Amino acid sequence: MLWIPFTLLAAFMQAWRNAFQKQLSKEVSIAGVTLARFLWASPLAAIYLFSLYQWQPVAWPEFSLPFTGFIIAAALAQILATALMVKLFKLRNYAIGAGLAKSEAILAAVLGVAFFSESLSLLAWCGVGLGAVAVFLLSGASWRQLSWPVLLLGLLSGLAFALTSLWVRQASLVLGLPFPHGAAWVLLLVILLQTLILTVYILLSERPTLAALWQRPKLTLAVSVCSCVGSVGWFTAMSLESVALVKTLGQIEVLFMLLISALVFKERLQRADHWGLLLIVLAAIAVMWA
Repeated sequence: MLWIPFTLLAAFMQAWRNAFQKQLSKEVSIAGVTLARFLWASPLAAIYLFSLYQWQPVAWPEFSLPFTGFIIAAALAQILATALMVKLFKLRNYAIGAGLAKSEAILAAVLGVAFFSESLSLLAWCGVGLGAVAVFLLSGASWRQLSWPVLLLGLLSGLAFALTSLWVRQASLVLGLPFPHGAAWVLLLVILLQTLILTVYILLSERPTLAALWQRPKLTLAVSVCSCVGSVGWFTAMSLESVALVKTLGQIEVLFMLLISALVFKERLQRADHWGLLLIVLAAIAVMWA
């Protein structure tokens, strides 16, 4: 059951990371905000992996071709997913934008069963479905508020996040290291590759963005720290349990986002529906029981 506390940690930190990214997106380009997520996360991930080896030494990994493919695919998908979410922040308010991107749970369930040999019980499917409805209700959105560009961006972001999670889990399983070392290796390699790709892109196409990040060190560091700690939670939880179950429980992040949206950004949202609160609790209970 260790996947449960790791998932709750990830959801809490991701809510704060998204909040800091929203603030940064007002002054920095989409590529810059995406880079901020990984910029300082690499040394933090390296320190985390080093600490694990000091605590419990295990064998060093042997990197295979399938493992390398999963790492590259996950890194690229997460960059795309983050960029789409930042774009959502510019179109709608914080809670609605991030809430739409949380469609990843049900997409991960469908893709996992269809293409990654995962299996879910009837109770787990009920939990995933309840979670999807709950997220929509708790985000404060309504069909009248949604335009086709917003809906499409949200679903594409959710799809990219779902694929990221599935490929991260496959990389951890293929590596074959004991818990939690395998997830830590995947985390470090994915973040390093993402940092390299985005830094090269920004140097070639929008060099002033690096100066913009340098001029906002506290906010950039906050995004990176929250991202790294959240990723430790996600990657570790997904190495232990099905992506669909982890992401469904992780939808409690929407509750954190609503609080941040109201208390930090002073955004006016519709009152969270009591049915939405009940559904997200039932979804969490269902996936934990499953």
